[in-house]
Amino acid sequence: MSEPRVKVGLWVSAALRMGDRAGRPGAVLRKGDADAGGVLAVLRARAGVMVLSQVRTGDGDPAWLRATGAEPVDDETAQTYIDRQIRRDPDLWVVEFECPDLMPPFEARILPG
Repeated sequence: MSEPRVKVGLWVSAALRMGDRAGRPGAVLRKGDADAGGVLAVLRARAGVMVLSQVRTGDGDPAWLRATGAEPVDDETAQTYIDRQIRRDPDLWVVEFECPDLMPPFEARILPG
């Protein structure tokens, strides 16, 4: 039996509050399905942008994947990835945070790339 999941709209609100408290302001760039959509987290720094994609491990636990690679990318590369994912999943949320160290302001298990 799987563990109950938090509705995405509620998770996004909580992540934005955590970001604000940590001095890493965030914004919703695109609203998806409030109950069951997936999430892309865009982390913005001077060095560039990194997009994290919400995934599940083989055990069903929540985790994140560095979807645009281990190194920061430019805005155009990140946007191309985001657009491609939205075409595949129209229920997708896109949330952006200012993160100087490219680490998310919310609890995140990031899978090795």
